[in-house]
Amino acid sequence: MTFSHRFVVVTALFVTCLITSNIIIAKQVSIGSIILPAAIIIFPLSYIIGDILTEVYGYQQARRVIWLGFLCNLVTVVAIWIAKILPPAPVFEAQGAYERILGSTPRFLLASFLAYLAGEFSNSFILAKMKIMTKGRWLWTRTIGSTLVGQGVDTVVVLTIAFVGVLPLSVLGVMILGHWLVKSVYEIIATPLTYVVVGYLKRKEGIDVYDYGVDFNPLSVR
Repeated sequence: MTFSHRFVVVTALFVTCLITSNIIIAKQVSIGSIILPAAIIIFPLSYIIGDILTEVYGYQQARRVIWLGFLCNLVTVVAIWIAKILPPAPVFEAQGAYERILGSTPRFLLASFLAYLAGEFSNSFILAKMKIMTKGRWLWTRTIGSTLVGQGVDTVVVLTIAFVGVLPLSVLGVMILGHWLVKSVYEIIATPLTYVVVGYLKRKEGIDVYDYGVDFNPLSVR
């Protein structure tokens, strides 16, 4: 199946949101009494775009984009790590700041990679299955429902791996709940925009994929 430049644009936006969020995640911001990573401003967009990909182009194409995002993020992380270990030039006085901001620990990188795959594939799988169950009706139920699951899985995995044994379980639980609620509200607010983009792409592409008989194995990229 061949897609237009619109599919390429949506894919590029997905990957950009993912990589950008992993770069700016080092900064912490406060939303009321909740402390969140600055990535909260853009990371939820990757789930919204993931919804659009699955809704319009189907699970198989979304799966390819998810793995592409993983590969691009891995390349970025490796490049940042190589740049960190290279000896700084005498005129470069910000090596410490570079390492502090961009030098993620192996534990956090593992948490981030596993959470991304688990969350995105859960999101795409739930949406594809709900589309079949609802016969394509009530788009909002599957965009919000799939994101509640996907973001929940992502948040639990990343924060548990990153902070278990570091923070008390009570604090970790509150952190997980706060992150999940903020991300979920983000999706709900963005629902009208999702409707507009999905409607536009379906009209222009002339497709509306239903994943009947599809192999939902995340490792299959045929």
